[in-house]
Amino acid sequence: MKKIIFISLMLIITASSEVFAQFGVRAGANISNFQGFDFQSRIGMHLGAYYGYEFNSDFSIEPGIFYSQKGFKSNSLEIKENVNYLDIPVLVKYHFEDVFNVFAGPQGSLTLSRNYKEGDFNSKNTGVLRGYDLAAVIGAGVKLPYDLNVQLSYDLGLLSLNYFDQNVKNRVFKISVGKSF
Repeated sequence: MKKIIFISLMLIITASSEVFAQFGVRAGANISNFQGFDFQSRIGMHLGAYYGYEFNSDFSIEPGIFYSQKGFKSNSLEIKENVNYLDIPVLVKYHFEDVFNVFAGPQGSLTLSRNYKEGDFNSKNTGVLRGYDLAAVIGAGVKLPYDLNVQLSYDLGLLSLNYFDQNVKNRVFKISVGKSF
């Protein structure tokens, strides 16, 4: 019954407002580390798609799905920890003057794969960390000509990854370029 009421309310809200939806793709660089470890940040990438729903000129919601590379490294110990995720953010955006925006929202992530290297040793075992993550995302963006956009964001991991039974969390700074269609 709750689901029926929720779906009905969403349909009423959607039908009563002038909703503008826009599909887009986005890619960029990740600078990530595990909070709780004294290692260097790993540079990776993210790429994926989003679908923006503009409720009015001030607010929109933007769910997305992205492949994202996270982890850390240590040059002195010759360690590289590469963890690949499927990130699913749901961002609420506030727009200024149809050019600038700030956004925030939750992000669920599923672990896709892991590649740990320490000297000649290599492990792909994903059982040493939690298979999912939950983060809070905050950021700002700029709308450019030709339906391009640029954004900076920060993912603040909320759950312990239970990495080798250690309490560590993902921390990821992202810079992205997107194209809306």
